[in-house]
Amino acid sequence: MKKDRSFMKTILFAALLVTASAGVSSSVRSQASAASYPHMAPVDQYLMPDQNAETAMARSAAPASISADAEVPVLGRHGYETAVKGKNGFVCLVERSWMSPFDFAQFWNPKMRGPICFNRPQCTRSCPSH
Repeated sequence: MKKDRSFMKTILFAALLVTASAGVSSSVRSQASAASYPHMAPVDQYLMPDQNAETAMARSAAPASISADAEVPVLGRHGYETAVKGKNGFVCLVERSWMSPFDFAQFWNPKMRGPICFNRPQCTRSCPSH
């Protein structure tokens, strides 16, 4: 019986230790993630000065056989605006850092950009015609 109590105390202590260390760990992670870019930068910092460069970067997300006829929106002062009208149902664009999870430390980093290409949804009979 004494061994059972001692064993239970050890398990209880270990559980409390794990719980406490998890709390400290999440607190440290929260402080680290709040560090780099805590606020949105001025809009001008997110814009690419050359629309052709942004179009080229967006098209780099897919092979030329797809991206050449894809729609290409570029980021302007009032959101994404169509720079190139597409013909094949694909959309290629340059994502900004705010496409990351909200708790990502670089969420508002104006220098973080990446090309991505989306294809038209493949519909079944229940989809409206395109």
